[in-house]
Amino acid sequence: MQLSRSHPFDLTVKEAMRLQEELRGQVVDGLSFDPKTIRRVAGTDISYLRELRLALAAVVIMDFPSMEVIEESRHVVEVDFPYVPGLLSFRELPALLPALEALHREPDVIFVDGQGLAHPRGMGIASHLGIITEKPTIGCAKSRLIGEAEEPGSVAGDWSPLLYEGRRIGAVLRTRQSVKPLYVSVGHLIDLETAIDMVLACSTGYRLPEPQRRAHSMADGMKRIVRAGRVNEISGEFVSG
Repeated sequence: MQLSRSHPFDLTVKEAMRLQEELRGQVVDGLSFDPKTIRRVAGTDISYLRELRLALAAVVIMDFPSMEVIEESRHVVEVDFPYVPGLLSFRELPALLPALEALHREPDVIFVDGQGLAHPRGMGIASHLGIITEKPTIGCAKSRLIGEAEEPGSVAGDWSPLLYEGRRIGAVLRTRQSVKPLYVSVGHLIDLETAIDMVLACSTGYRLPEPQRRAHSMADGMKRIVRAGRVNEISGEFVSG
């Protein structure tokens, strides 16, 4: 998979915040494609080995709507950027981008474990990734960063708007009955209603949509591989067909 653009990530905290402000104006909060044309969806996730200062990136591409895995990619990098709320992308994208570049197939939509527009500067990791890849991206986070919302109903598919300073910045979406909701927001090149529909269409009875759940499981499994001293296995990829 080719990246449309990139930029240096060896920035100071102030430089990173300034870059987010610059990139915010490039985010497209609107549908850029016909949802009926979606054939491949990707899930992404990062896990950390803090004792080794490593970020472990996993990407899974699945056929849509069958949810069959057709490709996987993994990458490991040393983490240099400090942990700062709101600057997650500067810690995680240096690991995630090489994993995406290694893909043989192009996803139509990418699920990201983090925020999109539901971010203090409107530039969460989902939006940041969307701008770099020029792909529709959906922020699908397990916790809230900013905003307020009423608790959605208890049935899968129930949702309530996530509001910040009088604006709707996302949705609090129940994907499984009586299980904690997810925080869904526009990343890039998609609208909120379609993002919600895609999360539900890719859900298979778990809290996370299936592409993201698979990526999370793969990233978590990478920790065992690295701790066992088998880092050379990380470069392995799976491609169907």
